[in-house]
Formats: sequence, structure tokens, C-alpha cells
Amino acid sequence: MPPSLTDRERELLALIREAPLSTPEELARRLGTSRGAVNVHVSNLIRKGALLGRGYVLAPDVPPWVAVVGGANVDLKARTLAPAVLGTSNPGTVTQAPGGVARNVAENLARLGVEARLIAAVGRDPQGEWLLAETERAGVDVRPVLRAEGPTGTYAAVLDDRGELLLAVAAMGSMDALTPAALRERRGVLRGAAWVVADGNLSPETLTHLLALCAEAGVPAVFEPVSEPKAARLLPALAAGLAPHTVTPNVGELGVLLGQAVPNTPQALREAAQALHARGIHTVWVRRGEGGSLLSTPEGVAELPALPAAVTDVTGAGDAMLAAFLAARLSGAGPEEAARHGHAAAALTIESPHTVSPTLTPAAVRSRLAGA
Repeated sequence: MPPSLTDRERELLALIREAPLSTPEELARRLGTSRGAVNVHVSNLIRKGALLGRGYVLAPDVPPWVAVVGGANVDLKARTLAPAVLGTSNPGTVTQAPGGVARNVAENLARLGVEARLIAAVGRDPQGEWLLAETERAGVDVRPVLRAEGPTGTYAAVLDDRGELLLAVAAMGSMDALTPAALRERRGVLRGAAWVVADGNLSPETLTHLLALCAEAGVPAVFEPVSEPKAARLLPALAAGLAPHTVTPNVGELGVLLGQAVPNTPQALREAAQALHARGIHTVWVRRGEGGSLLSTPEGVAELPALPAAVTDVTGAGDAMLAAFLAARLSGAGPEEAARHGHAAAALTIESPHTVSPTLTPAAVRSRLAGA
């Protein structure tokens, strides 16, 4: 972006990037100004080289970005200080942090040097304000986030003294505001992306519409199931012939996508991946926890080990894996090499008490890979 732009010109340029088919009237409404003022700003943007003409053609030096679509919420994590005893009170600690799978993936991408634009829905409440401020401070572009009526979503997790998840409750009513219409309003963010990530918090209707927009724009999409119940939300899109480029299920979620349980054995996972390839999915990356992962593409299958790590908190490891995978792919790495980057990021994350490790950097990932 040219350094000489005024704040108003930068704001207008961001709106044009988000929705390049907007009319001057629409841009004026969103800016809270007049059509005449928009025309003056557009003339200035053309003169300064940020636009190539009045068709709102963006200058070609815009860096690639990843659009991440789905959940953004406040995480509440309770952790016992000793082995958990069910049915009674346990001494422990409780912390609050920014969360949501899509939001976490976006922050991990930003920490890895990739521009991430978040499309999510948060409430017009103090929790929503806090969540957006913290996410923006981490380097994520939150301008496409929808402000919804009702409370901001929350995710409450109970961990044992080893950091393993015992139980979680997600209250994600704000996701109802992320409708197909809301995505159409943000289609410019999707159309210009290098990749689109969709998480399983999206409704089946919205997810199907998102994959249709990606197919129309020729943008590869990644589906992160989030959980076994939410993995099923991809099934209507698959039935409609709208397959994402990549899916990243664990073994249980893989079974949901196929409509049958899948044994956690290499041969069974290979056969399951082949069934998804037959439905149009290019890359199937199955997470196996301590067993590593299995990566399957039409070019072949790789079994990858998990990297050694001292577990502090397993929350967020999968989000870091996906972000590091995409960061490596954007830098030119092939799928298998990118998956190894994902395992390194996961190891760094589970050694941190934070859902998104503040020490996650490209250098830290390279260092962990070098020491593997």
C-alpha cells in the first residue's frame, strides 16, 4: 500500500478490496460519507497508484492473504491442579483468552508472517470488543468480522492436571449471523485470497455457499471439522459436488465424513482417504494425536510422526498445525514438507499454556524441525 495514503483513503481501499463490485453509493454508505466524496478519494487512489482505474482494479502488489471463516469466541479454560475427580469440586485455575478455531488459525497465520483476514461473527458486547482488540493486536485483519446482535460466543474447557481435555462446552449462538448473505457481502475477501479456511462452526447452508463461492473464484478451500458432530456439516456440500480442496479431520471426524467408523490403522486410513479423493477432495490430512498424522494426496501417501513435546496444554494444537501447513504451502513447500511444519508448530503449541503460542514464529518452527 502506498505510504502517502490518508486514513480515509486507506479505509476506502480496504472496502474496495473486501467488495470490489461495490457501487459508489454502497461505498459512501459504509464510509458514512457522500458519493461525491468517494469519487474524490477514488481519483486520489488512482493518482497515487493504489487503484488502476475507476473499475476499482487493485494494484498488483497486494500480498497474498488467507481468508479464515468461522468461529471467534472467548475461551474459558479451567484446569485441575491434581488428577480430576468427577462429580465434585476440584482445586484448579481458570483463565480467559481469545479463542475460536477460525480465529486461532488466523492468529497463528499472522504469527507465522502470513496476512490473515478473519470472517466471523461476534456480539456488540464488551466481550466482543475485547476479543476483536486482542485479535487485531496479534496481527489479524478483523475488518471483515460481522458484529451480531446477542452475546459473543464462549468456549468453556475443563483440562486435567496434565493439560488433557476432559470436557468442553461451546456456546456459539453468534454464528447464526454468519449467513450466506453475510458471505456474499464479503465475497471480495474470499475472491482475492490465496486460500480460504472454513471451520465446522459454520452452518451446513453457509458452508455449502462458501464452497460454491470458492469454486466460482477458483480459490482452494480447507475444511477443518472442529468436532465429530460438526464434521457432518460438510456432507450436504459433498452431496452437491462442492468438495473442499483439503480436509483436516481426526480419525473420528474422518469416520463421520464417510458415514462409518474408520479403524485407526494406516491401511484403513489410506482406504478412507481414497474414498474422499473419489468425492473430489484433493488432500486428506488425518490427525492421529500422539500417533502423528497420515497425509494423502492423489500423488501418494505419507505417514508423519508427531514431534516430541512436553505437554502443557493440548488446546489449539490442531489450529497451529493447519496454519503452519498453509504458511509453508504459500512459501512454496509441497504438502508433505508443509505437514512437517504443521507438526513442529503443534509441538511448540502444546508446550505453551496459551491456545496460540506467543513464541510461534517461522524461526521457531524451523528450529524445532532441525532438532527433530
